[in-house]
Formats: sequence, C-alpha cells, structure tokens
Amino acid sequence: MALPRLREELDLIPGPSLPDGQPSWTLHDPVRNQFFRIDWPTLHIMQRWSMDDPKQIAADISAKTTLALTADDVLEVVQFLIQHHLVRGSGPDGPRKMAEQLARLQGTPLKWLLHHYLFFRVPLIKPDAWLSRWLPLARWFGSSGFAWLTALAMLAGFTQVLRRWDVFTASLVDTFNLEGLMAYGVALFCVKLLHELGHAFTAKHYGCRVPAMGVAFLVMWPVAYTDTNETWRLTNRFDRLRVASAGIATELVVAVWATLAWALLPEGGLKSAAFVLSTTSWVATLAINASPFMRFDGYFILMDALDMPNLHGRSFALARWKLREWLFGLGDAPPEHFGPSAARALIAFACATWLYRLVLFLGIAVLVYVFFFKVLGLLLFAVEIAWFILWPIRSELRVWQQLWPRIRMQRRTIHSVLILLLLILLLALPWPGRITASAVLRPVDAWPIHAPVGARVEALHWAHGALAPAGSPLVTLQVPDLVGRENVLSVRLDQQRQQAAIAGFDEEMRKRLRVAEQTLATTQAEWKGTQAERSQFQPRAPYAGHFFMSDPDLAAGQWVSKKEQLGVLVKQGTTWRVETWLEEDDAGRVQVGQRASFWVDSATGKMLQLKVAAIDQDAARTLPRRELASVLGGHVITREKNGVLMPERAVYRVTLELQNMPEDMQDLSWRGNLMIHADLASPIARYLRQIMVVLVRETGF
Repeated sequence: MALPRLREELDLIPGPSLPDGQPSWTLHDPVRNQFFRIDWPTLHIMQRWSMDDPKQIAADISAKTTLALTADDVLEVVQFLIQHHLVRGSGPDGPRKMAEQLARLQGTPLKWLLHHYLFFRVPLIKPDAWLSRWLPLARWFGSSGFAWLTALAMLAGFTQVLRRWDVFTASLVDTFNLEGLMAYGVALFCVKLLHELGHAFTAKHYGCRVPAMGVAFLVMWPVAYTDTNETWRLTNRFDRLRVASAGIATELVVAVWATLAWALLPEGGLKSAAFVLSTTSWVATLAINASPFMRFDGYFILMDALDMPNLHGRSFALARWKLREWLFGLGDAPPEHFGPSAARALIAFACATWLYRLVLFLGIAVLVYVFFFKVLGLLLFAVEIAWFILWPIRSELRVWQQLWPRIRMQRRTIHSVLILLLLILLLALPWPGRITASAVLRPVDAWPIHAPVGARVEALHWAHGALAPAGSPLVTLQVPDLVGRENVLSVRLDQQRQQAAIAGFDEEMRKRLRVAEQTLATTQAEWKGTQAERSQFQPRAPYAGHFFMSDPDLAAGQWVSKKEQLGVLVKQGTTWRVETWLEEDDAGRVQVGQRASFWVDSATGKMLQLKVAAIDQDAARTLPRRELASVLGGHVITREKNGVLMPERAVYRVTLELQNMPEDMQDLSWRGNLMIHADLASPIARYLRQIMVVLVRETGF
C-alpha cells in the first residue's frame, strides 16, 4: 500500500531520553503550534518514509538496526500521523478527505457553539519582542540574590503575622464587604497578570518563543493564559519544570513581599492594598493553581516532574483499561506498560481526578443555573451535566458496545452483572428503617427556677434530686441593693410610727397629723412592695416534687446572673416524655405507636423503651430545645437570628412516651440518643424523591 505524504513544514527536534533510556524526538507542527513526542522506532520509520511500503520499511529497520519491527508497527505509525493530521491529502479525492476530517473535527454547528461556550481563548497581544527587551530586568528577579532576599522577607513577614494574628484575622473579616470584594477582584487581576508574565519571562529565558498572551474563558469565567507550547523544544525536563512552576513561584513571591509590606506599613490605603494582595496570592496559588486535577499549573508541574507527557490522557486510558479488566476480564494488554506501583499510582490519580471533576462540574452547573434566568439556567445546567459528565460515560459505553461480542463471552461478565443486579436490588428493596437523632428527655410537669436579677445564693434548701414538700422554700437569693432599701424603709417606718404616736401631745404636730398619716401609709406600701419583691428571691415549691439543680456544683455564696436557670422542680409522680425534631423525609416514615429506644449521651444508665405518641403536622419555625442544635452537639442544623435558633431545613416535632419508667430519676441525663424503628424504606427512594421534588419545584410543573 502507498503511504500518505508527510507535511513538508513539520520540524523534527531532539528530545529528552525516555524513562527506559531510549532517545526521543519532538515532532513540531508549526501551523497549529503543537508538539508530539516520538520514540526511536517511530523515528526510524519516518526516516524511511520514502520507501512507500510498510513491509519494506519494517524489513530494512530489522536488518540495519537492533529493532525487530513488522508491517503492523509501521501501520500504527501511519494511523497516528493520519489521526493527528500530520500528512497531506493525496490523489484527486485528497482535498475532499481533508475537508471531511475537518468537518468531523469541528462537528455540527451546535457542537461548535457548545464547545466555545464552555471554553474559548481570546489572544490579545504578541509579547515576544516586548519580553526580549525586558528580559534582563526579569532575570534579576530570578537570581539567587533576590531569592535570598525573598526568603528573609518571608521570615520577617510570617513572624509579624504570627505576633499580630488577631489583627490579621480581623483585617480579613473587615474586607468581606462590597468594597473589599472589588479590591480582591483588582488584586486577583494584578496577581494573574504577574503570574502569566512569570511563565512568559521564564520561557523566554530558555530561548522559547512566546507567540501570544490573552484571556481564556472557562464557562464564561475569564482566566489569563500564555502560549508556552514551545517549551516542548527544551530537551531538559527540569527546564520545562521551571517554566511550568514560574507562575506559582511568582505569586508566592508577590504574597511574601505583600505580607511584609502589610507588617511594616502604617494604617492606610497602602496597608490595606498589601493585605488584599497577600491574601489573594496565597489563596489563588494554593487553592487553584496547585491542583493537578485540572489543566492548571499543578498539572503541568506534576507532568514535567514525572516526565510523563499527556498525564491525564494516559492515566485515564490505563484506568479505563483496568475498569474493563475488573468488570469483564478481557485479558487485553494495557495501553502502556508500567511497573506495578506506577500503574497503581496512575489508576488512583485518574480515579481521584474523575471524582474531583465530578464534584467541580456539578458545582459549576449549579452556579450556572443560579446566575441565569430560570429557562436559560436549566438549559445551561443540562449542557454542563451532559458535556462534562454524561458525554465521557457515553464514550466509554460505546467502547463497551464495540467489545460486546467478546464481553458477553466472558465468565467475569456474568459475575459483574449479577453483582450489579444484586446492588440494584439491595438499593431498591425496602429495608427496616432505623432513624437515629438526638432527643431531649423531660418531664411533663416541671417548674423551672430562674434568678430574677443578678444575685448571691444565700441558701440551697434541698440537695440535688431531693424530694421537696409543697410550699417549702427551694433557694434563697440575696440582693444587697434590695436588702439595703428594705432596711432604710424599716428605719423610716419606725420613725414615722413614733411621730404619729406622739402627735396628740403637741399642737403643731396635731396640725400635721393628716400629712404624717399619709406619709406613713406610703412608706408602709413601699415596705410591703419590697417584701413582695423579696419573696421572688425565695421561690417556694408549688407542689411536691424532686428538685434538680442546673449546676450540681452550685453552692451558697456564689453569684448568679439575671435570668440564669438555677434548677427545675419536677412534680412527684409526673410522666416523662422524649422530644425530637426530624426532617420531612424522616418524619414521613414515622407513625404513631412505633417503638423507639433512648439512651443518655454518656451511655450510662438504663436504655428507655418508648412509643411514638404524636407527630406535628406543621414544620417548626424555631427550635425551642437549644441542646438539639448542631452547634451544641445535636443533629438539627440551625442558624441564630436575634437570639433564636431557626432550622435550616423543615423539621417536625415528634413526641414519644416512656413505656418503662425508671425508679431513680436522678441519674438521667436530659439529652440523649434516640433510635426509632420506622417504616420500611428503600435506600434509593429518598434520593429519587428529593430529585423529583427539586425538579418539580424549579421547573414550576
């Protein structure tokens, strides 16, 4: 068969040695500015391309070199060159075939639009000449002297931040406003510009041409980019590694000097700008650029450090091969041969990348839906899910379809199908439901005791858990101001009584008798008021019950604050009940009369057997039992507003009655764990129902 003609403008550049020691070469396509690494056998095949016969080429290589090739090896190279458009169209139908290849590459107009909505580049400048002029100055920033200065600046800056950590964190909180967000946007733009200049100057330092710099839009989000593809001309992988890491290094240098500037500058606009610049650089570098799971700097750094071009594609291919072997046991050779540890690492990296991208793309889809009006938001959400998640799955399923004649003949396929059916069955079948939640055990008849104002405990009349008779005092509080006012009124009352008693013996005093009697009556009323007020500081039991102190360590002589709960009087013989608040899905699985168990947080004491007594039909607007909030160790997610805890999701109160009342109530904790034996439920039904609820709510059907 006649071989297609190679394109004349292709360049062949010496490349680095491969991990197995053989030399490599880099094939450069100057039209698209793309680079392809080829190995030693491929080079010999391309050197004999003019022979125009795969068998003759393979025979000549086998005879004149230590390689043993066949015609199939030559045809694989031919397929590679055709696939990557490195050959010319030949014959009368050559232009037509090239046009068909271009059409397949571009796809339909809809596919072109979707691809350019998801990602497209806008080159803005051709910086190569400008970079050449400023390269001597940029080299100084890459010198060892500047590196030592930066290290000293980092040490000084971090020392100041640690010493003034409270000021630093307070500054971070103060910037969370509209003006602060605008400042962060400007700082992010400046940092990213310096980031790209770091890549460009480093590439220029190693003799590479930088043809373009501009802005790339990833799902309409602008990201600066620099075309450094010519770094593939570099034969030393450590030089490529320096170019790839130059952007992150530049941002870290900016962060170090900005941190030092924040520590040294006086209060004002420059100090605020340094703070914004430093925090933006640290966060943007560590959270975004250092990730190897997307095609950001971290990926290229890892790729050059391992000297493994196209790391994502190669690890994905290996992971897909391993998945087919796990599922079907086809016995195919792997796409590449690696050592056992390297193969496991690449497969783990591919799985981690898939999981990371799944979470990331789902988040992007939700953001796209939120930031556009509903109809367009739903459309773009569907595009994100289809393009980033469903399309790769579809591609793998098409491979399975092509391999189906072999797959269906494998014994492991039957095992995989049976395991899949078993998992589906386990997820679909209803299982006995057990709902666990935090709950509160409390008596039905209980009288809380609070301090009306800040006061001192004068006496505690009953021990914790003791039975107090009806009418007996429980606690005696003393308020010095009230005692002083009562003493003053007592002295004044005695004086006024004496004056009223001797009024009949003096003519002048008889004239003022009426006024003295009125004054005496007023003083008596005030004194009685203080007596009534004082009775509030000696609460008495309205009924016989057990007295439980809120703080068992409370003792006479201690001070308590206003409205502080001192204890609870539980009526003797009262019934006890358990209360909890469940989310809508869980509450829907609970029925009145179902059994439940309750045990205290400390896991001590007897497990109580309960029965569901009531389920509220309306969702609770607030959470009256603060101890059930997640911030205090409970299970209900809440937010606090004006001192009131409000559930983040709809929750319903469930009340349960005790079936076995313990004799000794003193050892019971008020908060514990509850387990309700609920209705049978399918594990997957809850999620399907939630998806349908969201779809119905968002579409308005």
